[in-house]
Amino acid sequence: MRQNEHEMEVDKKTKYKKNIILFLGSQSISLFGSALVQHAIMWYITLTTQSGVMMTISIICGFVPIFILSPVAGVWADRYNRKTLIILSDLLIALSTLILAILFLNGYDALWLLFVMSAIRAIGTGIQTPAVGAILPQLVPEDKLTSVNATNGTIQALVMLVSPMLGGALLTMASIEIIFFIDVITATIAIITLFAFLDIPVHAKALQKQTTSYFSDMQQGLAYIKDHNFIKKLFVFLAFYFVLVAPAAFLTPLQVTRSFGADVWRLTAIEITFSIGMMLGGIFMASWGGFKNKIHTMTLSSFIIGTCTFALGIIPVFWIYLVFMGLIGVAMPFFNTPSTVLLQEKVEGDYLGRVFGVFVMIATSMMPLGMLVFGPISDIIKIEWLLMGTGLLLFIQGFFLLGSKVLIEAGKPVSKEERN
Repeated sequence: MRQNEHEMEVDKKTKYKKNIILFLGSQSISLFGSALVQHAIMWYITLTTQSGVMMTISIICGFVPIFILSPVAGVWADRYNRKTLIILSDLLIALSTLILAILFLNGYDALWLLFVMSAIRAIGTGIQTPAVGAILPQLVPEDKLTSVNATNGTIQALVMLVSPMLGGALLTMASIEIIFFIDVITATIAIITLFAFLDIPVHAKALQKQTTSYFSDMQQGLAYIKDHNFIKKLFVFLAFYFVLVAPAAFLTPLQVTRSFGADVWRLTAIEITFSIGMMLGGIFMASWGGFKNKIHTMTLSSFIIGTCTFALGIIPVFWIYLVFMGLIGVAMPFFNTPSTVLLQEKVEGDYLGRVFGVFVMIATSMMPLGMLVFGPISDIIKIEWLLMGTGLLLFIQGFFLLGSKVLIEAGKPVSKEERN
């Protein structure tokens, strides 16, 4: 067994560049189509209703299924072939989008269909995300994880830069159905690429005969988290963090529509600016690697995002508003990359899917829970006040992260002995 694991490790080091190009390439193609649909649905609801409640319903439909499914999907990611799970989730999303496009073409364009579509796409995402988080350490040597995760973030930011521009152009020149069909095509390309060209060895636990139940596996995963104090503290921090970033993540398009004008180009501009910021931040993170202690990098990000979120609530000039939106984008990879790599480095491979399942559950549930409060409130008080309050709390929260001895210890670089 040890010899086989050693051979797999050597094989991973020699083939990882080719595999990563194929894997990230296929995921980027799929993400491009998904981003077009995401923007189309969000803008369609924003421009036709201008309602914080409708936006909140859409967001909840897009995330509640992920919250419910992620712990189970994490078990699947540890028990079964992770590549197969990714392919099946892409297939589910492609088929559901195709059905929605056909319904819209035939005149069935009720708003509730978009809510149902968001829920089905969320199911696919809930299956896929823990598998993607857990599969990267199978493809990448440990000392390359930060660079690869940061590069992945840069590619995603580039896709998110192009997709709103194209999405905005398509919405002004063509119908929303065109965007749905583009998503079906990109998902199909991604599925074929993964299935036909990417060879990923099945991880050890998936090769074993499963003698325990799903519930037992889930309990073991939760026990693993409970027994590792740094994971518990990190997840508690993330829970508060994602609640506080909800207004900046979801209410800024509505704020722009109300305060600066209901123009598609303005909505496109904030998405483009944020994506350019994320792309630049990802490039910088890939080359720099962050501070030696990953928690210090996350703290810096929390300070920047908190300050810029506060600024979004007080800036009266749109182009200055875009500058701070861009800075939030720059700071995001400083948070996302080290937090992901921290788990990939410290968590045992057999538990990685389940830990990422809980991680995804927190990341995708806390923002909608925050929107249950912030969304309806945004129809009563100014969104600017919500941004100022949450921005201040995000900045303060950075000090709690910096003051945690457990997390500071966990964030220290992995030694050569630990890698071996």
